[in-house]
Amino acid sequence: MARVKLEMPDKYIFACEMRVRVTDLNYGEHVGNDTILSYAHEARMQFLASYGFDEGNCMGPGLIMADAIVQYKAELFYGMTIKIYIQAGDFFSRGFDLFYLLVNKENNAELARIKTGMVFFDYKTRKTASAPAQLQEFWHNKPNLFHV
Repeated sequence: MARVKLEMPDKYIFACEMRVRVTDLNYGEHVGNDTILSYAHEARMQFLASYGFDEGNCMGPGLIMADAIVQYKAELFYGMTIKIYIQAGDFFSRGFDLFYLLVNKENNAELARIKTGMVFFDYKTRKTASAPAQLQEFWHNKPNLFHV
């Protein structure tokens, strides 16, 4: 069976931390796959908010997730503090990709790689929207604060 391989950037423009809660665990006593995407969602909201945006308004149109890729690297356990790095890239006429690198804060071990395809969306008309012309330039002009 072919495995998902996700190439990640080596520089990131945003980072946040989260602590694994007991409610994040599944019957295997580690974080479940559904929770990994929840971590990405929370990190994305913090990332957007750091620039004054949210999923309802990102320089005008909203955002909707079109797809996601998750590559698991290690188990996450209760009490672990994870650091999530984010980089925007692969811009196109109606969206862009966000790359998330999850690492164990204690030893910097890689935990997971995630990529979400974000599409601009008009929530009033329920249709995709064109990417704001200035958005790609806006993020490209942000310094890469974290080199992992």
